[in-house]
Amino acid sequence: MLKGDMIPLKSGDGAEILCYHAKAEGPRKGGLVLIMEIFGVTTHIKELCDGYAALGYDVISPQLYDRQVQNFQATYSQQDIEDSLKYRAANSYENAVLDTQMCINYLRADGCQKVFMTGYCYGGSVSWVAACRAKGLDAVACYYGGAIKDFISENPKCPTICHFGEKDHSIPMDVVRAIEAAHKDVPVYVYDADHGFNSDRRNNYDKAAADLARKRTLELFDSV
Repeated sequence: MLKGDMIPLKSGDGAEILCYHAKAEGPRKGGLVLIMEIFGVTTHIKELCDGYAALGYDVISPQLYDRQVQNFQATYSQQDIEDSLKYRAANSYENAVLDTQMCINYLRADGCQKVFMTGYCYGGSVSWVAACRAKGLDAVACYYGGAIKDFISENPKCPTICHFGEKDHSIPMDVVRAIEAAHKDVPVYVYDADHGFNSDRRNNYDKAAADLARKRTLELFDSV
């Protein structure tokens, strides 16, 4: 059973964005903004939020497509993938950063002394841009963000790490190495895995890689 609730927050442009909010269990370590894949704030994303909440984080996950369509949750069918890509393409990174800033501000206002961010696939790219542009983040972990290459000239303003899969044909290793070369202060971890290795809903799920990436993500959060 999911442990969180959907709450409405107002973004910087006035748009109302619904967010999944899972409250920390036990002593609160800080806040976490968790950014969805292209498929929306699905049950899988909500379960990831609950997992971090169980570790002591107040977690917020915004529905980034709410300006276009509310409460979008896709399957892995071809039609849903096409719809997801359409909504992603129409949602500017400026809007995405507004929504991440909205979540950061909410967690800060609720008393979180530290606020972190992580995201997967599309969310990995959004997390990178937020690390470079948003205010109030203490650390960021980006999972296989293919569009990071489009923002390679921007510099994170907080400690940031990146996770990639060596078998990920959508993000070739020369792109990964280019990101690594351009940002020598950003640890780039490469796993013997494919794209989406963190999702247990996908054929590409790799438990060993997912466990190690989460361990490194939590170590980053604990280090700041």
